Amino acid sequence: MNSDATQPLDGAPAARVLVAGANGFTGALAAKIVWEHPRLELVAATSRSDAGKRIDQLYPRYRVPVTLAELDLEEIGSLGIDAAIVAYPHGAAAPTDAALRAAGIKVVDLSADFRLRDMDTYERWYGEHGAPDLFGTGVYGLTEMYREELRGADLVATPGCYPTASVLALAPLAEKGLLGEVFVAAMQGTSGYGRSSDDLVHYSAMTENAFPYKTEGHRHRPEIEQELAALGSPAAVTFVPHLLPLDQGELATCFATLAEPTSREAIVTLYEERYADEPFVHLLDGPPNLRALRDTNECHVYVTVEERGRVMAFSAIDNIWKGASGQGIQNLNLMLGLDETEGLR
Repeated sequence: MNSDATQPLDGAPAARVLVAGANGFTGALAAKIVWEHPRLELVAATSRSDAGKRIDQLYPRYRVPVTLAELDLEEIGSLGIDAAIVAYPHGAAAPTDAALRAAGIKVVDLSADFRLRDMDTYERWYGEHGAPDLFGTGVYGLTEMYREELRGADLVATPGCYPTASVLALAPLAEKGLLGEVFVAAMQGTSGYGRSSDDLVHYSAMTENAFPYKTEGHRHRPEIEQELAALGSPAAVTFVPHLLPLDQGELATCFATLAEPTSREAIVTLYEERYADEPFVHLLDGPPNLRALRDTNECHVYVTVEERGRVMAFSAIDNIWKGASGQGIQNLNLMLGLDETEGLR
């Protein structure tokens, strides 16, 4: 690793970590969290398009003095890597994951390549899979729902940011089989769109503006439906995403009809009991706001019932922290036998 500073570790590292794709929003944040983590050593950070540049040149506020290099999978065994965080786009991630797993390296994938459990559904929304033999072998990395499966896992599929916020908003109801029909209006900042020159996220298009997109079908909808069904409520979901004129943050507003009449008091109690011991999920007494949790791995949830009996559940996260890199590190901690909160806030 090319670095002009010594990483501030607390004793011997628990694992030596590679971050692949560390020039993008989620990869750079993952590198920052690993760099500041007391038990993880950042051995290498890679990028093809920005090789030779330092991360703190691309993202000065992260202060990671590491030079990006191209990933050479043929030389990966010589680096002594224990775990890798792969922050590639869907399709590109799977072959890299397969090569890393073949080398005995634990992998946290931030792409969509292993989130879905049905190949036909994956191919409909994402196209041909890059490592079909590995498909179905990963653990879905929504920590609060799959904590035990994540302990010691070798391949973890970090959920999408929209499914993270939406499922955490609805999980206590889904686990009791209470969900009927679900409607989700989710809003996020432009970092969720990736490092793109797309006119949709150009400053002049976004300033003092907001709009829905992919209104007839977004690829995170089947992921949300998959997880609600796995929890006990195979609910039909209508999902519409929106872009907001901010860089980070995500708010999911969920409306749900219930399979049976349930009082507001019973629902609030259900949420209080379900999330009482969760280190990063905080149940609020009123609607959440995005500024309160920016640059944290927290999820803020508020649930209530409107006068016709429909549940309204609101969930706020930082889309590149709890919605991507932060949750990835939370899972990596569990994979390595560490406290899941280490290195996170």
